[in-house]
Amino acid sequence: MRHRIAGGQLNRTSEHREAMRRNLAASLFEHETISTTLPKAKHVKGFAEKLITIAKKGDLTARKRAIAILGNRDIVKEVDGKVEKQGTVIGKLFSEIGPRYLDRPGGYTRIIKLSKRRLGDNTPLVLLQLVGQENQPKAESKSKKKKASKKSVAVRKEEAKEIEQQLED
Repeated sequence: MRHRIAGGQLNRTSEHREAMRRNLAASLFEHETISTTLPKAKHVKGFAEKLITIAKKGDLTARKRAIAILGNRDIVKEVDGKVEKQGTVIGKLFSEIGPRYLDRPGGYTRIIKLSKRRLGDNTPLVLLQLVGQENQPKAESKSKKKKASKKSVAVRKEEAKEIEQQLED
C-alpha cells in the first residue's frame, strides 16, 4: 500500500532528489523556461509553484523562508570573457516573478511536451516554463483597483530591494 506517499523517487536518494529539485526550480526562476524530462518536470512543478506563492507575500519572513527552502544562488552572465553577477535567484523571484502573479490564484507553470528526445537514453523531453500574461484578458477601461495594484507592485519592488540590501549587510 502506498498511502500518504507523495511524489516519486526518480531513482535517487532523498538528498539527491532534494538538491535536484532546488536546482531545477532555481534554473526555472533564472531562465523562466527549462528543458527536462517529464517525471522531473512534474516533480518540480509543485515545488516551484509553492515558492511563487511565498514570493507573492513579499515580506521579510517570506523572503527568509524562500532562502531556507531554495537557497540563494547568484545569477551570473559572461561578458567579454569575465563573469559578472546579475543578481540572485531569490531577488528575481521576489522582485519580478512574485509581483507578476499577484492577481493569479495558482497555476504559475506549464509543461509542454516536445518532439525531441534526449540523445543518451532516448527519453522524451518537455519544456517547463512560467506562464506569461498572454492568458489574461485586457480590460478596456482602467479602474481604480488596477491603479492601486500597480502602485502596490511598485512599493513591493522597492521593499524587496531594501530587504535584499539588509540581507546582504
